[in-house]
This record gives sequence, structure tokens and C-alpha cells, in this order.
Amino acid sequence: MGKYDKLLFQILRGTSGANIGFDDLCQLLLRLGFEECRRGSHHTFRKEGIEEKINL
Repeated sequence: MGKYDKLLFQILRGTSGANIGFDDLCQLLLRLGFEECRRGSHHTFRKEGIEEKINL
């Protein structure tokens, strides 16, 4: 199991809390097919077929 597979498992299991690094979370979303848009300090992620956007 790779690094991002483990990270996704922790997130879905609900045991990671604040222990997720910002860069790791961004990389995970990109690997899951999300597109990133940066505006200042805000990073938004969108994916076709998913109505809600993720704003970090």
C-alpha cells in the first residue's frame, strides 16, 4: 500500500484529524483527479461530476 493509499484510508476511517500535512492532502486530491486553482492563499479543488468544490 502506497503513501497516498494509506493517507486516503486514514481520512476515510476518520482517525487522522489534524495530522494530515497540507501538501500531502493537496497531492492526494490531485492524484484523485481533482483540478487545483490557486488564488492567494486559497487552494480550491474541483472535479467533473462532483458538484461541491473543496476549498483549503
